[in-house]
Amino acid sequence: MHLLHRITEDEIVSKCKSGSLKHQELLYKQFYGYAMGVSMRYSLNEDDALEVVNDAFIKVFNNINTYNTEKPFRAWLRTIVVNTAIDRRRKELKHQSNTDIEDAYGIGSNANAIDTLNAQDILKLMKQLPQLQLTIFNMYEIDGYNHDEIGKILNLPASSSRVYLSRAKDKLRQLLTAQAQNHG
Repeated sequence: MHLLHRITEDEIVSKCKSGSLKHQELLYKQFYGYAMGVSMRYSLNEDDALEVVNDAFIKVFNNINTYNTEKPFRAWLRTIVVNTAIDRRRKELKHQSNTDIEDAYGIGSNANAIDTLNAQDILKLMKQLPQLQLTIFNMYEIDGYNHDEIGKILNLPASSSRVYLSRAKDKLRQLLTAQAQNHG
């Protein structure tokens, strides 16, 4: 299909705004890999990630007329994918108990050790984190949300977000240490 190489992203988006199913398919194919990469960080497996991507693209096509073409499409899509993944997991997350701040004392004492990990090590180990820790780690460390924003999105106190982030980092440190001992 040589059409994909001849048409610009702006033209595809413009045609999608006009309701062209052919261009919606082109947009989906062009950004599927990117959306899947974002989704995989928030999903425990590829099937869940695919559902998030498909749900996100439905939202994209239903709301394409609200997209501001002066801003990068990729950033708009990323926001939709992240929010879709969080919405999908929100039902699971709200059933998990929040930790009181009193339980957090001493957790962050080695939090800077995460800085010594490279991105590939972190991505391999992230899937071993509990769901809430994985979500908060992604939101804070990768997508740049602050603890107040995370708290509002996940309906938990900002202090709990900090606790879960510290626990995620501690768990990643433990996993990396175990991995190093197994290979050392």
